[in-house]
Amino acid sequence: MLMLTPAAYGLAIALNLFVVFIGARFLLQPEAAAAGYGVPAKPGAYLTIKGLRDLSYGILGLALIAFVGPHAAAWFMLIVALNPLGDTLIVLRNGGTKAVAFGIHFATAVVVLISAALLFAV
Repeated sequence: MLMLTPAAYGLAIALNLFVVFIGARFLLQPEAAAAGYGVPAKPGAYLTIKGLRDLSYGILGLALIAFVGPHAAAWFMLIVALNPLGDTLIVLRNGGTKAVAFGIHFATAVVVLISAALLFAV
């Protein structure tokens, strides 16, 4: 169990920092970020909303890890996994490639669920 703790925290912190990066990219480079998402979009409210959503989720995840503990962070990761699962469907329904839908978004959901499981085990 003791060996699992660094892996659980390390993965959760890395995932949340990555979400912060994605959010900041959507706020600072919206067109490039949208193309990387798998569904290119014109600048506007959609991209800003996505950026703010991701940025705030990443910061919230880091705050839960830092100030509340692994089980609260695990529940957060379990619930937040719905976002990349939904992103998978959004990409597929809006002309994105299956490679992006499954290789990025679905794979992210799986890694987030693994992170949740590791945090629950701590």
